[in-house]
Amino acid sequence: MAQRVLVVGASVGGATAATTLCAAGIETIMLERELVKAKPCGGAVPPAAFHEFDIPQHLIDRKIHNCLVVSPSDQQAHVPVAGSNPGTDDYVAMVRREIFDHFLRERAQERGATLIHGTLTGLQVHATGVEAVYQDPQGQEHRVQADVVIGADGAYSPTARLLGLAPPPRAVAIQERIALPPEQMARWEDTADLYLGHEVSPDLYAWAFPKRDHIAVGVGVGPAHTKGIKQCLENFKRRLGSALDGGKLLLREAHALPMDPRKHMAFDRVMLVGDAAGLVVHTSGEGIYWAMKSGEMAAQALAQHLDVPSAENLRTYEKQWWKHYGSMYTFLRFLQAWGYGNERQMEVFTEMCRNKDVQRLTFDSYMHKQMAPAPWKAQLGMTRDILVSQVRNYVWRRPSQRRNMLPVS
Repeated sequence: MAQRVLVVGASVGGATAATTLCAAGIETIMLERELVKAKPCGGAVPPAAFHEFDIPQHLIDRKIHNCLVVSPSDQQAHVPVAGSNPGTDDYVAMVRREIFDHFLRERAQERGATLIHGTLTGLQVHATGVEAVYQDPQGQEHRVQADVVIGADGAYSPTARLLGLAPPPRAVAIQERIALPPEQMARWEDTADLYLGHEVSPDLYAWAFPKRDHIAVGVGVGPAHTKGIKQCLENFKRRLGSALDGGKLLLREAHALPMDPRKHMAFDRVMLVGDAAGLVVHTSGEGIYWAMKSGEMAAQALAQHLDVPSAENLRTYEKQWWKHYGSMYTFLRFLQAWGYGNERQMEVFTEMCRNKDVQRLTFDSYMHKQMAPAPWKAQLGMTRDILVSQVRNYVWRRPSQRRNMLPVS
């Protein structure tokens, strides 16, 4: 019998894993519970994803070349999307997940993967294989035998739950897709906005991301503030004010984000990737690229060890992952705690976004997915600016937006 892998979840991480497995000549089945509704998501993708995974440019709604960061007191930092060596890849790609995911899923099928529409309900790992149980849309139960399962099934991962793993702490994001008149849409022609402040997000940020024919307006909050997320969104729309005049609500959507990577991402005959493994970076909440990259790396490691898919062998995937990306995850966790800790720090964070070296290093890291080295002169300059900003914002507090907002619980 040919060796077979079941990939649970056929979104960006699962579809990438399936494509990689098919390229290695491995029989692959994708099990996806939702083939119609798009996964709720801000939809920002770095240029690296298009090159590394051979994704066509026509999937991009807009190439954003500027970011606007707005502090609680409404001070602004205008940040060009540009690294140390300016080039054609200096942009943030905005995509719609219903189009982006569909392409990746369809490509995996074209490369040989089989797609099943169903929901995972049972998982038994044996010495010689894995038996998965799923329900189809009509409620009928089916069983699939496989050698290994890759769980690419999101923050609420049924694969992880059926393994008996504890759920990670989760942030929640909610956004509205709003169609605007052309004159209003021009405001975001080439700019993505990030807003800070307790009323729009006590511990993360709010965003306005332009798509081809609408704008995605959303907020994210940490586990301690999920009950107040709808009020955060209303506060954010009120803060945007006349910029949303004439807007028509197309869709409201919400989703969860894991806040911490899992201790282990591989077990006997089972691997986890993307949100299921907790691979969402702090500070930005970015997950699309990391889901795709983890799907690829897990599939590559599995192809090398499919004859003996023990936890020890499959954990070469997670060892390689943390070797390549551990420093970035650690730094971004620190940056979120430092920059979003309170409104005074949010003011400092916004001011730091004006620093040219901060801008350059940020987008070097974002576009190339490597921690960009900072020359010692740049480090001294950034340290000086941080200290000056800390003193300024802790001695003299700027007025907040709270006078026009309702409190967030």
